Amino acid sequence: MKTLLSIKTDPDVKLQAKKIAEELGLPLSAITNAYLKQLLREKQVTFSVSLEPNEKTAKLLQRAHDDYQKGRNISPVFERAEDMDAYLNS
Repeated sequence: MKTLLSIKTDPDVKLQAKKIAEELGLPLSAITNAYLKQLLREKQVTFSVSLEPNEKTAKLLQRAHDDYQKGRNISPVFERAEDMDAYLNS
């Protein structure tokens, strides 16, 4: 016997998830059941998040990359913490 599970989600999330499920040839309920069974099996929740930086971070990363390519704003390698402290305090 099956039971009904009712969840609240953003309508756009539901539509997009349903579309992807259909593209995969699966009903959304099959995917939901698979995730629930995985939760039971592993007793943990794993979220996969895209590591795409936001606009501000992307600009900072690009600037740091450009600086590195041009040899700017690069500190030397330190063998001892004391040498690093002296460099930073100079």
